Amino acid sequence: MRIMINYFLKLCGLPHNDLLRDRIYRRLWTSILISSFGAQITILALPLTAAVMLNATASQMGILTFMETLPFVLLSLPAGVWLDRVRKLPVYIAGETMIALAVISVPIAWYFDVINMTWLYVVGFMIGAINTTAGSAAQIVLTQIVPRERLVEAHAKNALATSGAEVSGPAAAGVLIKLLSAPLALMADAILLLTSALILRGIHITEHRPEKADSHFWRDLKEGVRFVMNKPLLVGLACTVGMWQLCYNAALVVQILFATRLLGLSEQAVGLSYMAIGVGSVAASIYGHRISRWLGPGPCMVAGIAVCGLGWGGLALAPAGWIGIAAFGAMLMAFAVGGVLIFINFLALRQAVTPEPMLGRMTSTMRWLILIPAGPGALIGGWLGEHLGLRVALGFAGFVALGVALIAWRHPLIRGIKHLPTLTAHADNPELATAEGKSK
Repeated sequence: MRIMINYFLKLCGLPHNDLLRDRIYRRLWTSILISSFGAQITILALPLTAAVMLNATASQMGILTFMETLPFVLLSLPAGVWLDRVRKLPVYIAGETMIALAVISVPIAWYFDVINMTWLYVVGFMIGAINTTAGSAAQIVLTQIVPRERLVEAHAKNALATSGAEVSGPAAAGVLIKLLSAPLALMADAILLLTSALILRGIHITEHRPEKADSHFWRDLKEGVRFVMNKPLLVGLACTVGMWQLCYNAALVVQILFATRLLGLSEQAVGLSYMAIGVGSVAASIYGHRISRWLGPGPCMVAGIAVCGLGWGGLALAPAGWIGIAAFGAMLMAFAVGGVLIFINFLALRQAVTPEPMLGRMTSTMRWLILIPAGPGALIGGWLGEHLGLRVALGFAGFVALGVALIAWRHPLIRGIKHLPTLTAHADNPELATAEGKSK
């Protein structure tokens, strides 16, 4: 079997040192691909269940998104301390399984005719709570498989796996939703999540856990927060991406309503439109690593934020009709391109400057910081969409995102990151690591 896989990889023209030639990373990448395909179903089916079947208002859509992000604010910090004490891979596997169980509760509730917005709020909260821990564990597992100097490349390949799912996933999700209804389509996501968990069980890595005698929960929690707060680079990244999260969630809560109510798109048409995310993600995943090397990780992140802002702002100004539909697709593509450019660099930068014993606490602290604005962003977007109009909510997201990009560009610490910092240099002097990157 291994000979066949190597022969296939050779036919694909992959270099001999490509990460996908590594058996362990390839298994992780395959799991991400399958899980991402299932996620495309939930991304469409859950809000469509609310918007179409339950006739949710913009404010209710905002609350749904808020409930999905609330667990990150409540649980991220203690989850990070706990992750630094346990093996991460089993947590990742358990998370995939538990999300499958949460997702499958929606079609069960629909079958027994007890589904309502409260049920969706609870499911959204459960998915967010599981992702708070399992998602952080997944990011750390990557650092245990891939050398630090290849993290940007690894994140780009992971984004490519996600992008591959985003190309075909939305169309397939649209067909499933059309044929089965949105709640029943979620069963497919549950099956794919369980498949992903089975693939992850085949990964074997060595993890070192600290002795329990040396562990003090509250002290460790404070150390994680202090570590991040004492790193100007991490603080700058958290503020920048956190404000982007506010804009993203403000736009997210109204874009399905915009498509179905202002543009008159059917569930299947929405699914086809979401293929634009896949196209944008694939392009950004293929060229993102090169763009990052050309511009530098910091400027590449800023460019990604600006691209997202232009997409949201453009849709807010677009008239109804075919121009609006085209603008909707362009917005989704811009979001995909911008999101990939942001996160392949954001994730690599924060992991590159963090020693392994701190990865769990750093990851959870950073996720906590960047997602604090997400909930308010969702509520703001929902309120604006319901009281001032869906276009106003999108315009708010676009305008603020462009402002964030401008401020980030004027920040020398972010603009000056031309190369991935080294852990040793950054530990000695964060400014030295950045200056070293500039001089290379």
